[in-house]
Amino acid sequence: MSDVELVLRSTRVITPEGERPAAVAVSAGRITEVLPHHAEVPAGARVVDVGADALLPGLVDTHVHVNDPGRTEWEGFDSATRAAAAGGVTTLIDMPLNSIPPTTTVAALRTKRDTARDKAHVDVGFWGGAVPGNVKDLQPLYEAGVFGFKCFLLHSGVDEFPQLSPAGLEEAMGEIASFGGLLIVHAEDPRLIDSAPQPRGPKYADFLASRPRAAENTAIKGLIAVAGRLGARVHILHLSSSEALPLIAAAKREGVPLTVESCPHYLTLRAEEVPDGATEFKCCPPIREAGNQDALWQGLADGTIDCVVSDHSPSTIDLKRLDTGDFGQAWGGISSLQLGLPAIWTEARRRGHTLSDVVRWMSSGPAELVGLSRKGAIAPGRDADFVVLAPEETFTVDPAALHHRNQVTAYAGRTLHGVVRATWLRGQLIADHGTTTRPRGRLIEREREEEHA
Repeated sequence: MSDVELVLRSTRVITPEGERPAAVAVSAGRITEVLPHHAEVPAGARVVDVGADALLPGLVDTHVHVNDPGRTEWEGFDSATRAAAAGGVTTLIDMPLNSIPPTTTVAALRTKRDTARDKAHVDVGFWGGAVPGNVKDLQPLYEAGVFGFKCFLLHSGVDEFPQLSPAGLEEAMGEIASFGGLLIVHAEDPRLIDSAPQPRGPKYADFLASRPRAAENTAIKGLIAVAGRLGARVHILHLSSSEALPLIAAAKREGVPLTVESCPHYLTLRAEEVPDGATEFKCCPPIREAGNQDALWQGLADGTIDCVVSDHSPSTIDLKRLDTGDFGQAWGGISSLQLGLPAIWTEARRRGHTLSDVVRWMSSGPAELVGLSRKGAIAPGRDADFVVLAPEETFTVDPAALHHRNQVTAYAGRTLHGVVRATWLRGQLIADHGTTTRPRGRLIEREREEEHA
């Protein structure tokens, strides 16, 4: 204990064993010990007592569209990682599309890393992309450190990241399975989307009808069949249809290597409350009805849904078409990177869940998904990544106060429980009451087997 540099003390420390009063000892950026609350502090160690504020492990957000380089007017590594730090996210994994070039080759990955290197306020990793014609690039990308590969089954929204055909999906999934990789999928069936009423105008009900639950259900059923046959690891992105939960639960019982995420907007926002013309609520798949949301929460509670991540997908304000309110023309994406923790905690506490549940969904679950063994828990040997949260305090969301580059969010004007007081990355304070420090994040890679030998 003589080399301990920092001790963080709270009456509410969220550990893997549950919530308890504790003092967390830190040395060289790692947690060395979780001590009793009033344990004697080693000589020379700095003590930070946060009182009754909760001490959580830093959140791990594995679904963030940073859009840098190429569309930095949409976001960018500086603004995205500032927002992450201010919101308690200490690790994020960047999606391969909406940047130019998309992360579908090793050269493009190198470009993205060069862009992010001096701008990262939190630790940043990268997904690769699986698109038509890049099967030969998948294993080199994996060996270069990407955490897995994203694909679409329908148009992605940007032409430089095309969707896979059924044959292309099977080819990519087989290749990725051959080296033990992970395929993450935007699961909506293109035929059912194409045959649904096309969205136009300001009525949210019309937009909702254009992205039916059946499109998700059918796509997920097909993915389960192919994954089961090939023994491939598959992760379903941004689940919004609760009707798919029985399919997913059955596949897991049968041993299909399947994981699933949902997002704060599906778990906290409801179709019945979306005003016509309010295109800040547009996302794909869409925000659905209250009854659907109740079932998603049950899927979280019983473990059918593995984790909750943001799917932060910003754009410039003009692309959201706030002037016309046309859901058919507006960019589909919710900006929530800085708000995920209070949004989920607000709804979780209302439904009787605990901070330990939130940590499981938003920190340890995503860390496990991507194999980050040093993240996601307040335990010896883990990185000293923390969030100090005032769980019973409230605030009203002001888009102008957020670090997102574009100040539009579906949470504007909402009162949320849970104020992030401070965020720590490897034992260094990186955000204090919303004010961030200089960039201290690192670019991280997928952990190799030999690292655990």
